[in-house]
Amino acid sequence: MIPATMQAVLLTGHGGPARLELRDDVPVPEPAPHEVLLEISACGMNNTDVWVREGAYGLEDDPTAVSTWRRGRSTLEFPRIQGTDSVGRVVAVGAGVDEARVGERVMVDFSIYNRDDDSLADIDYLGHGRDGGYAEYQVVPADHAHVVHRDIDDAELATFCCAYLTGEHMLDRARVVPGERVLITGASGGVGSGLIQLCRARGAVPYAVTSAGKAEAVRAVGAEGVVVRGEGDLVAQVAEATGGAGIDVVADLVAGDLFNDLLRILRPEGRYTTSGAIGGPVVQLDLRTVYLKHLELHGSSQGTRAAFRRVVGYIESGAVRPLLAGTYRLSRFHDAQRAFMAKGFVGNLVVVPDARWEEVGAPHAA
Repeated sequence: MIPATMQAVLLTGHGGPARLELRDDVPVPEPAPHEVLLEISACGMNNTDVWVREGAYGLEDDPTAVSTWRRGRSTLEFPRIQGTDSVGRVVAVGAGVDEARVGERVMVDFSIYNRDDDSLADIDYLGHGRDGGYAEYQVVPADHAHVVHRDIDDAELATFCCAYLTGEHMLDRARVVPGERVLITGASGGVGSGLIQLCRARGAVPYAVTSAGKAEAVRAVGAEGVVVRGEGDLVAQVAEATGGAGIDVVADLVAGDLFNDLLRILRPEGRYTTSGAIGGPVVQLDLRTVYLKHLELHGSSQGTRAAFRRVVGYIESGAVRPLLAGTYRLSRFHDAQRAFMAKGFVGNLVVVPDARWEEVGAPHAA
């Protein structure tokens, strides 16, 4: 039996954590044609949810302005259920969807592509343009609900989607090929640790920049060498880690005061790709470094349908493994987001509906 109402976390406006309200009376959505209704078993966390809550994306002419992820063309409406990394089971289908899909365990492609080609110029996502997975139930387009044939727990499967799609598209944008050396900043987080594995999956050699106390854990994920941020000259540290070999690509999630050094670290004709700026979005840039070294700079966010299918293939083949740092009950969402923002973990944190806690969440509790 599908209930009439459900537990969900509602984002009620831009601001602090108080803007996130746990409710038990949210109507369960009904699938429209070509959609499926999922009973959510796990949903991973990510930085985008935090920045959207804070309205921290700024505008092109005012970086301090309160703005959501789609600057100046927002599809965000309040209240909104956030959560991009949904895993669950199909419990109902809309018109035009085969009833045989009921019962499938799926991972959701969270992107709202808005176009039939590979352009991401007008991309949106579930949890922003429409409701996401911080709830007991979620409606998604049927072709976004992907069965993943690998024997891992639902909570583990929920660590991949947003982070690994983002990382895979960063590597696509920078055209990373086997044998190239890639320097990854913010390497202990969901995207950063995913990038380490995704580099290995395509035959590239990852080097990592991380914070004190996480070096060995990041090395265990697959980094060829690890540099601890803030413990000396970054350029010299990276040169030592690579034995003097050049860095072909920088995959940057930090920016801030690291930015200029990262461009210095790149070899001539190297490529820089970014999908985040947790160290500060407004950076100092010496354009002479860019043009005298013939560098390429790439912005990247989310990924294409083909990139998502590759990520599913990596999961199914075992080329990437889940890095689940812990689970939290949906009713403890504020605790989960505080822990996520503190960044005291490697990999990702996952939220589990209370009704599924004993089965899905308890074995991995933070």
